[in-house]
Amino acid sequence: MTPSQPIDVQSVIDNSRLRGFHWLLIVLGFFILAVDGFDTAAMGYIAPSLSQEWQIARQDLGPVLSAALLGLSFGALGAGPLSDRWGRKRMLVLSCLFFGLATLATALASSLTSLTIWRFLTGVGLGAAMPNAITLIAEYAPARCRSRVINTMYCGFPLGAAAGGAISSWLIPLWGWRSVLLLGAIVPLLLTVLLVIWLPESLKFLANRPDQESKMRRIMQRLTQAVIPAHSTFRLQETTAAPRSPVGLLFSAEYRRGTFMLWTTYFMGLVIYYVLLSWMPTLMQGLGFSMTQSATLTSLFTFGGTLGILLAGWMMDRYGAHKVVMVGFAITAALIVVMAREDHHIVMLGAAIFLVGITMNGAQSGMQTLAATFYPTQARATGIAWMQGVGRFGGVSGTLMAAHIMAMGWSVQSLLLSLCLPALVAAVAIMLKRRSPQALALESK
Repeated sequence: MTPSQPIDVQSVIDNSRLRGFHWLLIVLGFFILAVDGFDTAAMGYIAPSLSQEWQIARQDLGPVLSAALLGLSFGALGAGPLSDRWGRKRMLVLSCLFFGLATLATALASSLTSLTIWRFLTGVGLGAAMPNAITLIAEYAPARCRSRVINTMYCGFPLGAAAGGAISSWLIPLWGWRSVLLLGAIVPLLLTVLLVIWLPESLKFLANRPDQESKMRRIMQRLTQAVIPAHSTFRLQETTAAPRSPVGLLFSAEYRRGTFMLWTTYFMGLVIYYVLLSWMPTLMQGLGFSMTQSATLTSLFTFGGTLGILLAGWMMDRYGAHKVVMVGFAITAALIVVMAREDHHIVMLGAAIFLVGITMNGAQSGMQTLAATFYPTQARATGIAWMQGVGRFGGVSGTLMAAHIMAMGWSVQSLLLSLCLPALVAAVAIMLKRRSPQALALESK
């Protein structure tokens, strides 16, 4: 590298070895997503204790439990454009601080109304955090292992959810339901301090901003562990149309089809995910299994999910993200049929649930890589965040749909078979997204 020759930021990132710099980003992102997973699972465990202490019916907690999901959607939709304008680090720091304080306020709430409001605001902060963490790690990951890096970090969500259940079951009998929320507030507030100290801004984001050479030089020296000449200049080569707003780029002619197909796939994937995650114990008991057996079968879906996320990351780097995600959803549809047919054989049913956990969660986690590689730097955070924001409505829709179907008297087998449709729609949507103009242009490089 010489001072007279601009340094190609993308080339430096792609040619870098995974070292301590990358692992620091992975660990910080892992904990951000783990806090999200912890919060998602913990509220379900808090609900019975809260209901008993405040002498309210469990069904009256519906708005409290759904408020965070709604906040997640709005937080993601709002945070993407702000991140593309203000920076990934700034939004991550602000979102962690915001949802930490909101969780603290939730722990101190004294009425159902205030609890619902603070849960919504907690969701807004969490919704802003995840897409920005994924965007930042994607912009530092070398192309040869980008999917593995993103998915390794993404494992924080299911592992955080698993920890949320285990920690809640220990804390609530000792110190009550508020102690779970206090822990959920302390961790992100401490994490905020670590992000301020250790988290770098995205080099790709800085490359699109004027007068950032000195900051870029310091970050690049951390990344490469090499001396960067004092008067170096930097460039980021990306094929992008004329400058436009991040939201406008999502709906431009070259990106429009890919945008809608990403939204469709993510929405359908979360329909399946939340139906299985939220209703699996009830469905298994409806098939005649005991409460203990139902809990065991449900845990197989979670354990399979963590394995599927890691396996999908490796396979996407080797075989291509589009193929892995598309095949993953198609196999999920087939395995759901097996689940519906093997409803009286617990071993076969357990095996099918475990495999669905692998394929469904692996395919859904791959959506982060597809969005991160599809959009250019100027709209990457918006693209990922809006995909997640729209997709979260799929989670709400799936949960409500399952409740409505069961109220209509459908059998468990029929409900499970109905999940084949969103799986197949997701697979077709990825096939169509792969044929979008911008996706074809990226694959031809």
